[in-house]
Amino acid sequence: MFLKPLLKNPPPFRLKQLHFSFPQFNFLTFSSGPNHYLPRGQFPNLVTRVCEILSNLQWKKNPELNHLSAKLRPHHVSNIINTHQNTDVVLQFFYWISKRCFYKHDVGCFVSMLNRLVRDRNFDPADHVRILMIKACRNEEELKRVFEFLIELNGNDGFRFTLYSFNTLLIQLSKFDMIDLAKIVYSQMLYDEVRPSLLTFNTMINMLCNKGKINEAELIFSKIYQYDMCPDTFTYTSLILGHCRNHNLDRAFEVLDRMVKEGCSPNAGTYSNLINGLCNEGRIDEGLDMFEEMIEMEIEPTVFTYTVPISSLCEVGRVNEAIELFGSMKKGCCNPNVQTYTALITGLAKARKLEVAVGLYHKMLKVGLIPNTVTYNALINALCTGRRFDNALKIFSWIEVHGKPNVKTYNEILKGLCSVGDMDKAMVLFNKMTKAGPAPTVITYNTLIRGYLKMGNLNNAKRLLDIMKESGCAPDEWTYSELISGFCKGDKLDSASRLFSEMVERGLSPNQVNYTAMIDGYCKEGKIDVALSLFEKMEQNNCRPKIETYNAIINSLSKDNRLPEAEKLCGKMAEQGLLPNVITYTSLIDGLCKNGGTNLAFKIFHEMERKNCLPNLHTYSSLIHGLCQEGKAYDAKKLLEEMEKKGLAPDQVTFTSLMDGFVTLGRLDHAFLLLQEMVGMGCKPNYRTYGVLLKGLQKESQLLTEKVVAQNDVVYGCSSYGKVGNLELMCNLLSRLREYGCEPTVDTYSTLICGLCREGRSYEADQLVEIMKEKGFCPDRAIYYSLLVAHCRNLEVDSALEIFNLMGISGLEPHLSIYAALTSALCRASRTQEAQHFFESMLDKQWNTDEIVWTVLVDGLVTKGLPDLCLKFLHIMESRNCSINLQTYVILANELSKVDKSIDTDHLVKRVNESFPSISSGQTKCIVS
Repeated sequence: MFLKPLLKNPPPFRLKQLHFSFPQFNFLTFSSGPNHYLPRGQFPNLVTRVCEILSNLQWKKNPELNHLSAKLRPHHVSNIINTHQNTDVVLQFFYWISKRCFYKHDVGCFVSMLNRLVRDRNFDPADHVRILMIKACRNEEELKRVFEFLIELNGNDGFRFTLYSFNTLLIQLSKFDMIDLAKIVYSQMLYDEVRPSLLTFNTMINMLCNKGKINEAELIFSKIYQYDMCPDTFTYTSLILGHCRNHNLDRAFEVLDRMVKEGCSPNAGTYSNLINGLCNEGRIDEGLDMFEEMIEMEIEPTVFTYTVPISSLCEVGRVNEAIELFGSMKKGCCNPNVQTYTALITGLAKARKLEVAVGLYHKMLKVGLIPNTVTYNALINALCTGRRFDNALKIFSWIEVHGKPNVKTYNEILKGLCSVGDMDKAMVLFNKMTKAGPAPTVITYNTLIRGYLKMGNLNNAKRLLDIMKESGCAPDEWTYSELISGFCKGDKLDSASRLFSEMVERGLSPNQVNYTAMIDGYCKEGKIDVALSLFEKMEQNNCRPKIETYNAIINSLSKDNRLPEAEKLCGKMAEQGLLPNVITYTSLIDGLCKNGGTNLAFKIFHEMERKNCLPNLHTYSSLIHGLCQEGKAYDAKKLLEEMEKKGLAPDQVTFTSLMDGFVTLGRLDHAFLLLQEMVGMGCKPNYRTYGVLLKGLQKESQLLTEKVVAQNDVVYGCSSYGKVGNLELMCNLLSRLREYGCEPTVDTYSTLICGLCREGRSYEADQLVEIMKEKGFCPDRAIYYSLLVAHCRNLEVDSALEIFNLMGISGLEPHLSIYAALTSALCRASRTQEAQHFFESMLDKQWNTDEIVWTVLVDGLVTKGLPDLCLKFLHIMESRNCSINLQTYVILANELSKVDKSIDTDHLVKRVNESFPSISSGQTKCIVS
C-alpha cells in the first residue's frame, strides 16, 4: 500500500477500507458503521454466546466466560466488538481479554475498537487504545500499516492526534529506524498546531543522529530555542553521537564543550558515545584515557561503555588488555551482556586462545545469557580455526534446531570444512542453503571454489562457477583470481586463459594477482615469450607489475639459461623502484645451479649477503642441490651446517637433495645418517626421500652381486627421482631404518604405500600393508583411500570392495570420490548390476545431488566412455526425486556431446522442461545442445 498525501482539510467521515496482510486477519476496516464480518467455520456460536454473557452486569465473574475465553481468537474479539450493543462493556471486555496470558490482540482488534469508539465520539478512551495499538506493533511492516490507518483516521469526526499519541508514534518509529515516516509524523504534528515537547525534538534528533544525518538533526535542534525550550543532556548526547557517526570527532568534542558551558552535565551515554567514537577511529588509547576520566568524575560506565573498547582492543590484538577491562567491568558491578561476551570471544578466537574462548562461552551460558547468531558465528570460527570441527558442527546443528543460521554462520562452517578438504559435508550444507535459505552469497561460492581448488578438483571448481552465474550471483575479482591461479597451478593454462578473458568480458579489470598468475603459468609451461608479451600488456593496461611478477619471469629465464635477459629484467625492476628481494636472488641462484653454474650462483649468494638480503631456506636448498649435482656432497653438507647455525631449519627438499648427493657418491651410510638427523629434527621424510634411499640400497645390492657373478638382471630400475623398488628392497629399507634408530611408524608405511599406489603398484602396496599389520599397525584413512583408488584404476574390483567394507568396519566414512571410483570400476569391469546396487545404496546417504552428477556420473562414467550407463543412473536419481540444478543438466549435456555427438539428449530436454517449467522447449534444446 502506498502512503497517501496529508490533506490540508481532512475529508468528511465516510466508509473507508484499508487492506492489510496479516495471517490472522484478512483485512482491516475503518468505517462509520458496525462490521459484521465473521470468518466461516470459526465457532459461529461462540461470538453470540460471549455477547450474551457480556449483557450481564456481572459478566467478569461468569465462570463460563473464563472457559470460553480460552477459545477466543483475535477475529472473534473483533466481531464481538463490532456486534455487541454497549460500547462501554465492549471497551472493558477489550481490556479484560488482553490481560489473559494466552491471548494477544492483533491489529484488527485495535481497528475494530477504534472504529467503535470514534463512531461513538469516545475520544479519550480512543486515544488510549490508539497509543496501545502503536505500542503493540512488533515489526516494521506492522507499524507501517498502523501508521497509514491512523493517518487516515486523524481528524475524522473531530478525532485528532494528541501530543502524547504523536510522541508515542515517533518513539515507536525510531525503534524501527523508520525515519521517513517519522518526518511525516513530525510535519503533521506541526501542521496540526500541536506544540512539540522536548521529548518530540529529542526523539527526532536522536533518530537522525543514529543514522549520521547531523545536518537535519541540527535544523530540528534550532527549533528547540524557537519554542522557548533548552536542550538537555540527552539532546547534546544525541548530537555527539551524530558527529561520531560521521567520523567528525572534533565537532563532537565541540558539542561536549558547549554542553558543559550550558550547564548540562555529561552522563554515561555522553562519554560512551565519545569513547566509542575514538575507538572506532583507531584512537583506542585516547578512548581508554576518557574512560579513566569518566571514572574519576564518578560517572558509572554502562555495559555499552565497556563493550566497544573491549571489541576494539581485541581487533588490534590487545586481547590481554581486553580481558583486564572485562574483569574490571565485573568488579564494578556492571554485568557483561551478550555483545560484550561476543566481542571478547571473537578477540580470543583471533588470538588463537580457543580454550579461553570456549570457557567464556560456557560462563556466558552459566550466568543465563542466551548467545545470539554473532556469538555462535564467532565461536564456530574459533573452533574451525582450532580444527575442532566436530564441536563446530554440533553448535551449528544446535542453531539449526533452535533458530535459523544466517549466511555468515553457513560461511564460517563452510570455510572450516573446506580448509580440511571435507567438500562432501560442505556441499551438503550448500544444498541446504539453496533449498531452504539463506541464499548463498559471493563469499559462499568463493569459499567452496577455493575448497575444490585446494583439493586439486578443478572440474568441480569450474562447475560451481557455472552454478554461481546461473543463480544470478555475480562472480567478483576474487572468484576469478582463485580460479585462474588454481588452473595455472594445475597446468590447465588454456582453461585459465579462457577464465581470464571471461573476467575481462564481464567488466572486471584484471589486477596484479591475475596477471602474475597467468605469467607464472606460462613460465612454468616454458612459454616465456608469451609470458613476456602478457607482461607488456599488463603495463599497457596501467597495471603496474609488482616484485612477484618480475620474480616469476626471472625465475623462468634463469631456469631456461637466459641469464642476460634475467639480468636485464632485474635492471628494469630497479628502475621502477623495486629492489630485488630474497626470491629474486634465489630465482637466479636456482637457475644457475640447475644449469651447472654453481660458481656464479655463489657469487650472487655473496652479493645478496653484502646487500643485507638474508638468504632463506630455498636459497640454501638450491645451492645444496647444485653442489650435489656436481658431485660436491661434502661441500653441500658444510652448507647445511652453515644454514643450521643461522637458525634456518632444513626441510624435506634440502635433506633429500643432500642424501641424493651422497648416494650418487656411493656413501649410503652418510645418507642414512642424514635421515637420522632429519627425523630427529621432526622433519618427516616423503616418498622421494625413501626413493633416494632405495636407489642407494639398489646400488649397494648390485655391487655385492657383481662380486659374486659378473652380471645379473636388475630387478629394480630407478630414475633420477628414485622410484621405489621391489618388495625385497622395501623390506631391506625398513630393516635399515631400524638399524639407524628410525623405527618405522604408521606415517612411514603410509608414505610408502600411498606412493606405490600413485604409481599404480597395488600388489606391492598390499604386501606392505600385510607387513604393517604384522608389526601391529592399523592402516589409516589415507592408506585405505590410496589402496582402493589404485585397485579401481587396475580394475581389481574385488580387492577394492574388500577395502571398502574394511573402511566401514573401521568406522571410516568414505568420501564421494570413493563411491565414484568404485562405481566407475564396477561399470568398466562389466559388473553393471552390482554398480547399480552400489549406486542406489550411495543415494540413501546425504549428499549434494549436483556433486553426485559431477563426480560420479560425469567424471566417473562419461569421461570413461560410459554415457549410456550415465543416463541410466541419472534416471535412477530422477526417479527418487533428486533435485538437480539446471546448470548441472547443461554441464552433463556438454560432457555427453564430447564423448558421442550422436547421443540422444531428448530425455534431458524432457526432464529440464518438467523441472523448470518457466523455460520454453526451444530454450531447453538450445541449453542442452
